[in-house]
Amino acid sequence: MTVAVAIFAHQEERRIALCLASIPLDRADTIFHVLVNGTTDSTVAIARTFAQSRPNVVVHDIQAGGKSRTWNHMVHHLLTGDEDAVIFMDGDAIITPGSFDALIADLAAHPQANAAAGMPMNGRMAAIYREGLRAEGGIFGDLYALSGRFVRDIRARRLRLPDDLIGDDGLVAAWAHTGLQPDSHWVHERVLMCDGAGFLAEQVSPFHPATWRMQYRRLINYSVRFFQNRIVSDIMTREGPDGLPARLAMLYPLWLPRFRPRPGLTAWFDRKALRRMRAAT
Repeated sequence: MTVAVAIFAHQEERRIALCLASIPLDRADTIFHVLVNGTTDSTVAIARTFAQSRPNVVVHDIQAGGKSRTWNHMVHHLLTGDEDAVIFMDGDAIITPGSFDALIADLAAHPQANAAAGMPMNGRMAAIYREGLRAEGGIFGDLYALSGRFVRDIRARRLRLPDDLIGDDGLVAAWAHTGLQPDSHWVHERVLMCDGAGFLAEQVSPFHPATWRMQYRRLINYSVRFFQNRIVSDIMTREGPDGLPARLAMLYPLWLPRFRPRPGLTAWFDRKALRRMRAAT
């Protein structure tokens, strides 16, 4: 059994030590890739302290930021293609004990499945999020696994996420459900909900202003993601993964005239998102 783990970290000096301390770095059958991207803080230095005396922990200092761009780099340039499973996780998540074994076991027990999703375990909305994942067959980018077979298919087809896509999880889930085909080929059972795998995400706290700033930026990103998903869904319905552009901004001039802020409090963040998208064209 050969497993690779991708740990995405952008400006995570506050959380990366907690994250790495929560995962089994001494597994002999696993290569851990800490993908520090677009970072100017001490994330790299902290991660390298965990890599000392652990040849299976590799810290990558990647100058260009962006999770989707880094996801492409991991899949197409850092993997060997011989992995039995690949686990993807965020560098600010704390992983619950036994999660890696549970994800790998679920994929092995269901060879028709392409992906297995870890479950959110903290926060007042955690139970609702878990039910939503079950109903929709979604995954959270904080923790999920892909079968080695499915990753080899992605590599063979040279499929890449758009570099400027906000969030890898929605599109990766769609690829997994459809088997890299248009949305008409959707099969719910191709994505497993793994109850034995979980993660703890950082919560917004009134006592930690850094979490307020994090949430503000996150809500703008969610709005960008909402509009991007409309573009991606159209492509996945009509053409499938082969129709995705290298950057979604290439299609913004066609789509931006159709977009309007949603009503309510979301409108503030939608306007910020649309301004960012116009600046990207």
